[in-house]
Amino acid sequence: MESKLRRDMNPEFTWDLTPVFKDVNAWEAAYAEAEQAVKALDTLPGTLGWSAEHLQAGLDQITRAQKLAERVYDYAFLCKSTDNGDPQYQEMEARAIGLLVALETAAAFVEPEILQIPAEMLAMWLEQDALKTYRHMTDDIARRRDHTLDAQGERLLAMLGDVAQTPGNTFDMFESVDMKLPTVRNEAGERVPLTHGGFTVFRESRNPRVRREAFEAYFGSYGDYINTLASIYGGAVKLNCFNADARGFKDACEAALFGNNVPVSLYDSLIETVHGALPDMRAYLALRQRKLGLDALHLYDLYAPIVEDVDYQMPYADACALVKEALLPLGEEYQRLLDRAFAEKWIDVYENQGKSTGAFSMGVYGAHPYVLLNYTGKLDDAYTLAHELGHSMHSFFSDRAQDYANHDYRIFVAEVASTVNEVLLTHHLLKKEQDPKRRAYVLNHYLEGFRTTVFRQTLFAEFERKAHALYQSGTPLTAQTLNGVYHELNALYYAGAEIDAFADVEWARIPHFYNAFYVYQYATGFSSAVAIADDILRTGDAGRYLKFLSTGGSDYPIEELKIAGVDLTKPDAVRHAMAAFKRALAELEETLNK
Repeated sequence: MESKLRRDMNPEFTWDLTPVFKDVNAWEAAYAEAEQAVKALDTLPGTLGWSAEHLQAGLDQITRAQKLAERVYDYAFLCKSTDNGDPQYQEMEARAIGLLVALETAAAFVEPEILQIPAEMLAMWLEQDALKTYRHMTDDIARRRDHTLDAQGERLLAMLGDVAQTPGNTFDMFESVDMKLPTVRNEAGERVPLTHGGFTVFRESRNPRVRREAFEAYFGSYGDYINTLASIYGGAVKLNCFNADARGFKDACEAALFGNNVPVSLYDSLIETVHGALPDMRAYLALRQRKLGLDALHLYDLYAPIVEDVDYQMPYADACALVKEALLPLGEEYQRLLDRAFAEKWIDVYENQGKSTGAFSMGVYGAHPYVLLNYTGKLDDAYTLAHELGHSMHSFFSDRAQDYANHDYRIFVAEVASTVNEVLLTHHLLKKEQDPKRRAYVLNHYLEGFRTTVFRQTLFAEFERKAHALYQSGTPLTAQTLNGVYHELNALYYAGAEIDAFADVEWARIPHFYNAFYVYQYATGFSSAVAIADDILRTGDAGRYLKFLSTGGSDYPIEELKIAGVDLTKPDAVRHAMAAFKRALAELEETLNK
């Protein structure tokens, strides 16, 4: 059935953007104000180091411009997300992006100018209450002194910045535009086009022939260009290592983790701890093989559902009630905020023509967060609602507690609040659900979260570590070398499964590899969330967690997580998550036997 036009949607289920701006005319006025604020920054370069008062005044002025411009962008983005084909919204978003680019350009002087202030003098200035707001931001800049070059060196690295985007951009253009995928046979034996999105559907087919042929065709397409893809990724690795060396880091991993002030030991500890749980992954794969009735389990069987079709209908009103019930352990204030989200129309619920696909949450400082859904009435949609509301509450608590300069939390902790909600929903469903099939469905959903977010992302993280280490040791990153590394990791992480040679090229389709040493954060975030949720259920106290939600970007992410009781510099949280995986696996096996 064709979806409705935006203007025909029931307003009861569309979000209300008036808390951001009353209408487009108000947005235009705000745009003009923000544009003037950005232009006024031209007077600031060269003044920040004159005195503590000048530093404060300059940062205040920049922050005001950022706050104005961000709100202008947020409104335009939210409008366009509900109808991407609307020319007015397209123009508004384009203008807002242009404003942000102008702001970034105008404020580019801040970091080098702060670094020119003598360290002792800057430390003395920051002791003043007037600069309290900017202490963490300035400390974060000052941390980079030892890895900042002289003016000429920084200029050369900045000039290289555009060139450094080439490997990632080349991969995107190849995969999204130039790469041609073949046809495959569907369940009925009909030849149909294979697409990137369609591949994710085919790999969940209950027909092993469909899964195998889809994998062979899809990975075979990457294999046809594997030498080119190895050259592109090798170029990215070389650039990462060059930048790390130029800035005086030990290696590219240390350079990438430095931004979040994360020690490399945390990265390596994650890999080591997940290795310790691989026997439990092997047991999960064995269970999957038995339930699928296969003589051998292949990598193309990992996504096939092992629980018989479960009719788990979930109308939107029921999902709202279910999520509220599941999140009761987070306390009365959290419940009141959920009520506000539903009553004040923070959520745009159903699909319409031109609406962005998927789901997201977006915080709007000074107003409240917004959630976009494409709700279809399934249990998975209730999980999505819980997930996005987790992001929203993280934004709400941080925006309320922090000033603008410190409100925005980092990617490292971004998935913690959303996953806490999903884990609490899982535990709630298991507590109330008595039907064995439905319990098995929920448990398998939980286990797949571990497999895809902890085990799989850690495999990716280890691949990145090995690829960069090989290059630094002088080993050329040929297709054969990279395929060999990936084959060995598949054999390690999926021991007991058949490791087909055509899957050795999977590394070549992972876009995150062009944002080096990023994916490990999915695994640490998921593990942290499991530990936090279990602690809340065990103690009945969500106080520490709510305090964590209020920290925004006021400290480094590892320090913020310690407030919630998670210290990722130790392996405890990841070990706890791996133990939770093992318990859920045992419960699933027992449930399936019924």
